[in-house]
Amino acid sequence: MSDTSAIAPTLNTQSALVLFSGGQDSTTCLSWALSRYQRVETIGFDYGQRHAIELEVRPALLEKMKGFSADWQARLGEDHMIDLSLIGKISDTALTRDVEITMQDNGLPNTFVPGRNLLFMTVAATLAYRRGLNVLVGGMCETDFSGYPDCRDDTMKALQVALNLGMATQLKVETPLMWIDKAQTWALAESLGGQALVDLIRADTHTCYLGERGQLHDWGHGCGTCPACQLRARGYEQYVQDVQNTASKKIG
Repeated sequence: MSDTSAIAPTLNTQSALVLFSGGQDSTTCLSWALSRYQRVETIGFDYGQRHAIELEVRPALLEKMKGFSADWQARLGEDHMIDLSLIGKISDTALTRDVEITMQDNGLPNTFVPGRNLLFMTVAATLAYRRGLNVLVGGMCETDFSGYPDCRDDTMKALQVALNLGMATQLKVETPLMWIDKAQTWALAESLGGQALVDLIRADTHTCYLGERGQLHDWGHGCGTCPACQLRARGYEQYVQDVQNTASKKIG
């Protein structure tokens, strides 16, 4: 097991439910939560996604996350898989249909699934209510994204207000990646779990929209051409360059 205790911030006594898809961002968010909260559970959604391979990598990935430290193993609790196949039935997008990824007239790529994150958060809040969890953690980001309106900070803040008003709760919505780009997301993972976590994210997570799980590139598995792969690849390249530049400055 890797020792993450030396770099972990002060432990928060609150408990968290992490939206965990099995991708780079959600795995980084899970690591972030495990470094901060005494009790952490995860929730995943089967919504008829084209890249359903992400659901297949989740169980093994969660088990490997427990291996990073005794603390993480003790804190990581139950995983919940929710059937939201109705999203795939009522939406017509490149993530729920076998169609070419293109830009739409409204300026959004057709990979945008309307209402997806809103529904994810609402269902997560419902589960958190029952489980006694008071923090929701999601990988939404508006720094390095495809323009999805349900990934914006304003959307998440408004949703937090609506959820708490509607359920008479004091849930907190945390989005640790909101203001960082993909290179910084790789760096955050390294700060939380060292090179071992970077390697795990690279080899074991899934991000590719087309569900390609063949060749292992420097940045991970994927087709290399869809928007998700391009973002991940560019971010990894910049992250490696930043690490090299930092090392050169120290030597100099």
